Amino acid sequence: MNSIALTELLGAAVTDGSGSQGGRVRGVAIAPAEDRVHVSTLIVRTKQGERLLPFSEVSSLNGGVRASSPASKWHSVNGEGLLRLERDLLDQQIIDVHGRKVVRVNDVDLYPETENGHVRLKVASVDVGARGAVRRLLKGVVPMNALKLALQRIPPRLIPWEFVDLIETDPARRVKLKISHERLAKLHPADIADIIEELAPSERTAVFQSLDQEVAAGALEEVQPKVQKSIVQSLDSERAAEIVEEMNPDAAADLLADLPDERTSEILQEMQPEEREEVAELLEFRENTAAGRMNTEYLALASDATVNDGIEALRSYEGGVETIHTIYLVDGNGKLTGAVPLAKVVLADSGEKLSSLATEPLISCHAGAREKEVAELFDKYNLVTLPVVEDAGILTGVITSDDVISLLRAKL
Repeated sequence: MNSIALTELLGAAVTDGSGSQGGRVRGVAIAPAEDRVHVSTLIVRTKQGERLLPFSEVSSLNGGVRASSPASKWHSVNGEGLLRLERDLLDQQIIDVHGRKVVRVNDVDLYPETENGHVRLKVASVDVGARGAVRRLLKGVVPMNALKLALQRIPPRLIPWEFVDLIETDPARRVKLKISHERLAKLHPADIADIIEELAPSERTAVFQSLDQEVAAGALEEVQPKVQKSIVQSLDSERAAEIVEEMNPDAAADLLADLPDERTSEILQEMQPEEREEVAELLEFRENTAAGRMNTEYLALASDATVNDGIEALRSYEGGVETIHTIYLVDGNGKLTGAVPLAKVVLADSGEKLSSLATEPLISCHAGAREKEVAELFDKYNLVTLPVVEDAGILTGVITSDDVISLLRAKL
């Protein structure tokens, strides 16, 4: 059976189980919490007002809708947990996770199925192209046969329903409909950031409320600073703190430094003590210095550590992957004595001393070094990471290539 456009189904006559005219289709709804794919209910306009016709009681869709039950048994409309396609999708912005972009819905394609003798209606795809817009514009104006011929000449722009993430700005409805962004969360943080930047402020907030805090943190690090600030300002302090805790400490400090002092204090108070102390320490440094750009998550072992010690440390390391390119060696006072590339550790014998694998010369920069000096060191020595030391050579942080890229982007 061919697909049915939502706009074609709207307004269709409904015949009840007694063979009488029961009304006309006013709406089509799914219950996302129960079944995100199949239509659960038709909203029918009757003489007694709008009524709910469970789709399980629809026996046929040929030449209109035929129900197996009498109209007298159809219940009054209660939209609890229902997502109405005509109200909540048509003309609404959605996220196309396959195309990694935000699009507007012009129509919805529904596909009839027969299962064990019962008719089901599957939400197949959303139409985001001209075909759906023309169908809606000319419906009732042009004869149906002529309209179908015209539509055949317009190439479809369809997004399969499984690639659609809904945007719901009302927190109460998000809970009732159990809308999440599981599909969006599987994208790269940079792709999520691009999508977020296309949304209106209220929509951004809705998305961040639904994302897992680790995913939200990764995306927040990628969006433009102005958008970062807007998003964090829109979230309550507890939710903002959950996300900031998952960010790299240097990125978190940069973000909080751009917020009003009062707002920064509110978020810091909600953070766990360890993460709060780490970020608060970075906030003390000037942003345009090496210390202001560094990350305090890194791997550092004693100067006499072995390859096996390094592997064990890697297994238990919980910091970001961008900082584990190098294992740093320090003496008993925390002074930087060497840097060992991870590639050398993997290839060496387990009992070998890490100090024998250290690269020469040992490149580092002072915590007070200017951003320009940091960028020049990365360029000159083709660095992936750069250790940051204090006056006595004490290792205090690491700058990664990601940090330098962010620095240069900000200068563009």
